[in-house]
Amino acid sequence: MSGLVMPAPDAATLARRDEIVADLALIVPGEGVVDQPNGMRVFESDGLTAYRQMPLVVVLPETVAQVSRILKYCNERKIRVVPRGSGTSLSGGALPLQDAVLLVMSRFSRILDIDYANRTVTAQPGVTNLGISVAVEQEGFYYAPDPSSQIACSIGGNVAENSGGVHCLKYGLTANNVLGLEMVLMDGEVLRLGGKHLDSEGYDLMGIMTGSEGLLGVVTEVTVRILKRPEAARALLLGFPSSEEAGQCVADIIGAGIIPGGMEMMDRPAIHAAEDFVHAGYPLDVEALLIVELDGPGPEIDHLIAMVEAIAYKNGSTTCRISTSEAERLSFWAGRKAAFPAVGRISPDYYCMDGTIPRKQLPKVLAGMREMSEKYGLGVANVFHAGDGNLHPLILYDANVPGELEKAEDFGSDILRLCVAVGGVLTGEHGVGVEKRDLMPEMFNEIDLDQQMRVKCAFDPNHLLNPGKVFPQLRRCAELGRMHVHRGQMAFPDIPRF
Repeated sequence: MSGLVMPAPDAATLARRDEIVADLALIVPGEGVVDQPNGMRVFESDGLTAYRQMPLVVVLPETVAQVSRILKYCNERKIRVVPRGSGTSLSGGALPLQDAVLLVMSRFSRILDIDYANRTVTAQPGVTNLGISVAVEQEGFYYAPDPSSQIACSIGGNVAENSGGVHCLKYGLTANNVLGLEMVLMDGEVLRLGGKHLDSEGYDLMGIMTGSEGLLGVVTEVTVRILKRPEAARALLLGFPSSEEAGQCVADIIGAGIIPGGMEMMDRPAIHAAEDFVHAGYPLDVEALLIVELDGPGPEIDHLIAMVEAIAYKNGSTTCRISTSEAERLSFWAGRKAAFPAVGRISPDYYCMDGTIPRKQLPKVLAGMREMSEKYGLGVANVFHAGDGNLHPLILYDANVPGELEKAEDFGSDILRLCVAVGGVLTGEHGVGVEKRDLMPEMFNEIDLDQQMRVKCAFDPNHLLNPGKVFPQLRRCAELGRMHVHRGQMAFPDIPRF
């Protein structure tokens, strides 16, 4: 991502800034428009803090009608729009643009409906991930996807990035837990996709929207499935003399037909940072640590624990602790959940990557990252969702040292190239954003990218929604063939033939 290039600002839009601010203030009166530098500065970046950019203006709508009017206004005047949730994105997905309206959805913060009979919750996009579970916990329910940032990240942002979490191995990513969406298109049209039912008719537009990173529309309502809390849950804390042995243990557990509720891995730097931070009781004499959680009926858990313990010892485990209480189980997870801020205590800066690989390639990729660490002279701490191969290497650097940020970015790019080379993908849950945008050709050829852009053109033919993200090079929609979404439908005559 070194030398990041974003779309050139539109001079005409910049010249009309005062007019745009005044018009938006009519749509969202009161304190709904922020146009002064001090007020806008808190929005100049997202969780990917290496890049900052002040927006043209910030607007904070409170109703769907306001969102619709804002988008229609901007569409008619060809003004770019960047949607933003809580700003916890780690790929630059919510990075503002100098000539774009930053559409912040944080005021959409209410839970609209809890339906225990159908096991669903309908919430506005600004509700936090954890807020959904808190709202239903008294009845013994919870929302399964649980990113490490769940206390802050919004459910709308989770939809945009198709977020996961430590329990996504068994219970799925956001895409597997979203049943319905309300969204507003760039022309102001309001669509409803899906609902409380399990399957929707027609094209899977909801599947397209989940993980679309704000390029296709703005989500204004989300219906998710909630689950009953398992009868019981216990966790194993397994230490290994090498990351390769821990990685092989992961593959063997899955190969034995065991699907844990969660299976996370940390290497030595991450273990020590987390233990110093939260004092979870992690062993400090191991190179790798696995946390394996098993849930369900008690007798089943006892049987699976014995199986996992045997597999771990077969792979050279030197430490095995099994939780005997809920408090102990939560303490095992406390260090993992706090791993990212903990690593911030051992390095002035760190660069959090996100790539996904086949589980069997874990040993090879971990060895490759060690070689890259020596090549670039930068440390790396590994914290990742081992069960589904979603890696989160944390590259350690000091932004005050000239050239170290660029080295960290190059290091990260090499990690992602390795992920693709072994049969993996560029992202598991953080999205492409600007961080991985210029690496897309590593995974997709020109035909692939053109097909993806045809979908973009169907929803946003003028490329006004979140431009400069995901696609390394924009193509005019007229060059690609015409498609258009209207009332949630794409007419067959509009689909290009090849």
